[in-house]
Amino acid sequence: MAGSNFVDYVKIFARSGHGGAGSAHFRREKFVAFGGPDGGDGGKGGSIILKGERQYWTLIHLKYQRHQFAEDGQCGSGARSSGKDAKDIVIPVPLGTVARRVVETEDGEIEYQYVGEVTEDGEELVLLKGGRGGLGNWHFKTPTNQAPRYAQPGEEGDEGAFILELKVLADVGLVGFPNAGKSTLLSVVSAAKPKIADYAFTTLEPNLGIVEVRNGHSFVMADIPGIIEGAHEGKGIGTRFLRHIERNSVLLFMVAADSDNIAEAYEVLLGELTQYNPELLDKQRILAVTKCDMLDDELIEQMKAELPEGIETIFISSVSGLGIQQLKDKLWQILQ
Repeated sequence: MAGSNFVDYVKIFARSGHGGAGSAHFRREKFVAFGGPDGGDGGKGGSIILKGERQYWTLIHLKYQRHQFAEDGQCGSGARSSGKDAKDIVIPVPLGTVARRVVETEDGEIEYQYVGEVTEDGEELVLLKGGRGGLGNWHFKTPTNQAPRYAQPGEEGDEGAFILELKVLADVGLVGFPNAGKSTLLSVVSAAKPKIADYAFTTLEPNLGIVEVRNGHSFVMADIPGIIEGAHEGKGIGTRFLRHIERNSVLLFMVAADSDNIAEAYEVLLGELTQYNPELLDKQRILAVTKCDMLDDELIEQMKAELPEGIETIFISSVSGLGIQQLKDKLWQILQ
């Protein structure tokens, strides 16, 4: 997105360093006519490593650093002196980053092979290992070969293209059509300050907020850009935001009270998630009917007859505070 600081998908090209060559050196000293082999080992090439950093929340820093090349290890030398290992390149990434390697098959097809993911602060994931340094010639001395002239070359490094994809880590993900009141709810229950306006797609990137419950307990809530019908096919903002829902423990569906048919709207949302990834149906979910501040108790009772079956529903208003504490308590109970 132009002008956005939130980047959740980036392609990088990386190369690990070659190992340094071992040395085929012989000891040469005054009064020592036939010094034995004393060639040192080569140093290890630098590896390419992803490291989880809690303070990062976007991959934007890699948008302009798409080439990550590690240095080669140094060659060994005489007196069994080993070459210096090259420094690893450690790339900080936000928690929830998934790495896939771009591979071309024999048929010319492109595959994205899963490498791993980083989900904890300080966790490291090796994308490419640096080449090992070669052994010096003193390793190859034997009773029958006292003066080996052979030393190992360094092991070659590796290179390749990788897709890094961020899936936001949150306990509760908000799922709803544009303008269903997701951003307003997040602004009320947390200190997050998402952009709020009365038109579709105000939220163009995920917003995270810490929701305080009781007795110092809290959980993380993510406001995901609104879903429209056909989102799983890329319509609207499409699959760019659906991936973030995969990480959430609980899905909070939100449908506005002024919707034509609450049950139907819920089924459309559920259908989009199902077609994107059927495993999302395994997650716990709850329904919040929003914008209920203008409804009286009698109207709410009438609306209950139209609710979808099989999902717990809470009527809320972020403006008046109706049902907000009940909703927070229920979400906390589910998370436990």
